[in-house]
Amino acid sequence: MKTIIMGCGRVGAQVSRLMSQDGHDVTVIDCDENIGEKLGPEFRGNIVIGVGFYRDVLIRAGIEQADAFAATSDSDNANIVAARIARNIFHVPRVVARLFDPQRAEIYRRLGLSTISSTAWGAERIREVLTHSELDARLAFGSGEVALHTLEATPAMIGRTVNAMVAPGEICVAAITRKDKAFIPVLGTEIRAGDMLHFAVLAAAMDRFEQLLGIGEGGQR
Repeated sequence: MKTIIMGCGRVGAQVSRLMSQDGHDVTVIDCDENIGEKLGPEFRGNIVIGVGFYRDVLIRAGIEQADAFAATSDSDNANIVAARIARNIFHVPRVVARLFDPQRAEIYRRLGLSTISSTAWGAERIREVLTHSELDARLAFGSGEVALHTLEATPAMIGRTVNAMVAPGEICVAAITRKDKAFIPVLGTEIRAGDMLHFAVLAAAMDRFEQLLGIGEGGQR
């Protein structure tokens, strides 16, 4: 997949390295002429020096053939401008913009732009760790509104069905790993000893999730 990363700060550099390691054709755009040192010798992609929302710079980076574009600079305005140009003018299929202001992120999501708000996501993750330490999330979606939690079946769960572990619109069992093999359960699936349950949980429903699992004060189940 041909991918363009606009902005080579810590986030942009890490995404660029990861995409390059996965075998994608990656081009990084940044104004800093020394970004090659930041990306390191493991980066096997291309580098274009320039302003990431200038048309000529984007064309030099190959945006007309790009499959994906990520705007990850430290400027919300620059990221949104670049993302809108990539999506609306060059019709790149996959476009995402990193934003610091979660209120602006919501506005641009309504306009059809995929956004990642590190501020909102980080705040939500800190809140979860402080208030729900027994249930550390493995993965978060959107700006942290939904998270994936994994835990082994407790003695109280064994013999119960998945139906007893869900709350429509708030909590669902997305998958179960049993004897190193994962599958998507149905409501009548019986939970067995040794099962690893993967729950998708709405952030606003964390208290209910703890109650559902029988997690009380002091982490007792």
